[in-house]
Amino acid sequence: MLSMSASLDAQVTEAARYVARFGLRPNLGVILGSGLGGFAESLRDSIRVPYADVPHFPAASVAGHAGVLCLGHVENVPVACLQGRVHLYEGQPAARVVFGARLLVACGCRAVLLTNAAGGIGDQLQPGDLMLIMDHINLMGTNPLVGADDGVGPRFVDLSRAYDPELAQAARSAAHETGVELREGVYAAMLGPSYETPAEIRMLRTLGADAVGMSTVPEVIALRKRGVRVGAVSCITNLAAGLEGAVLDHAHVERTAGDARERFSRLLARWVVRAHAVVAPAASPDML
Repeated sequence: MLSMSASLDAQVTEAARYVARFGLRPNLGVILGSGLGGFAESLRDSIRVPYADVPHFPAASVAGHAGVLCLGHVENVPVACLQGRVHLYEGQPAARVVFGARLLVACGCRAVLLTNAAGGIGDQLQPGDLMLIMDHINLMGTNPLVGADDGVGPRFVDLSRAYDPELAQAARSAAHETGVELREGVYAAMLGPSYETPAEIRMLRTLGADAVGMSTVPEVIALRKRGVRVGAVSCITNLAAGLEGAVLDHAHVERTAGDARERFSRLLARWVVRAHAVVAPAASPDML
């Protein structure tokens, strides 16, 4: 009998073979969070593959997560977008939650840009702001690497530079070029699905968190395990519990993310191009 890790490896491989049938080998992966899936609609020559059609892909069940793998191009960069993600609070094991991230790697992605909707904690953040994630605090109570080692990458993954500095600089350049203001901060990940209490937000502020959400960190860990470079941006959709003006409602989260759609898509498209320049293999002499 296969171990769980071996079984999941086989499932990811089978899913990647299915995706390869569509003829596009992506260089960059993008994971789109709550209410942010509209970016995938801008891909050129796009192919839309429902998660339900991809072998073994877990279903995304949360509003604002379409559950579609979108293949296409941003300018000339081949991209695979996960239009929606699976969360730990949906009841899936951590190793299954990162299935989509692992699939992006198996399909050929050299870097993955992640996005999420988050609550603002830092004084500098307001609903509608975009925040480049510089580091994270994992308070989800689990880790996708728990269990038998799959033998890929180090057993004990160094997360001291989880968010790639060159991809972060590419995001800053993209923000400057598109005229989109980009904040920076630390993202705290909580299990959910309940929102945090005011006391928990005071704790997170004390710990140094600028924003809080219920995703992203498991995917980042799984990607770094495989040596894939990572960048991430939060759309601040609400102020966190206990802060003046806080509105804790998922429909409000989706509306605020929707309001930021144009700025977010403009930034992300340029970031993809900039990130591709960072991670693309150097041209060989006969290509020059």
